[in-house]
Amino acid sequence: MDRKPPKTAGGAAGENRGDRLKAALKANIARRKAQAKARGAGTQQQAPLTGASRDKEG
Repeated sequence: MDRKPPKTAGGAAGENRGDRLKAALKANIARRKAQAKARGAGTQQQAPLTGASRDKEG
């Protein structure tokens, strides 16, 4: 048997949920953009080490 949750009387709960989801999505996108920017900046500053350069160093 399929059980459905009881319907709430007010539509405000749905609006609050929508607002929370929008805010969470916005925060998630901002966090991902910051992570991508940090990764991009980190790879540009460091030169990749090749096998030959590691052998010369030590």
